Amino acid sequence: MSRSETLAAYLRSQARRRLDRVESNDDGRNARGALALFDAAAYAASLPEDDPLIAMLDKAGCYGPLGCEDFDPGEAGARLIRDWQTGEPHELLLALPATVTA
Repeated sequence: MSRSETLAAYLRSQARRRLDRVESNDDGRNARGALALFDAAAYAASLPEDDPLIAMLDKAGCYGPLGCEDFDPGEAGARLIRDWQTGEPHELLLALPATVTA
């Protein structure tokens, strides 16, 4: 799998996780978050391997020390993705490197 494909797979899994959550009175928060993550996954899947966003995530260590592992944003990045509710897909991907390296 390419780096953009592993990123998309990670985002899709987190979107499905949000859809499976049942919380009373969430006012649609989980559904909105899932839709935003599915949108980000579709965007990520369309990125070429040499896209600057993929390079930024690689530089932040999201693909392991050699850049050839599956996407893993670490705890801080996972928290950002887990809490993502709205926004453009590129905004999420741009926010990840700074969050991961902070």
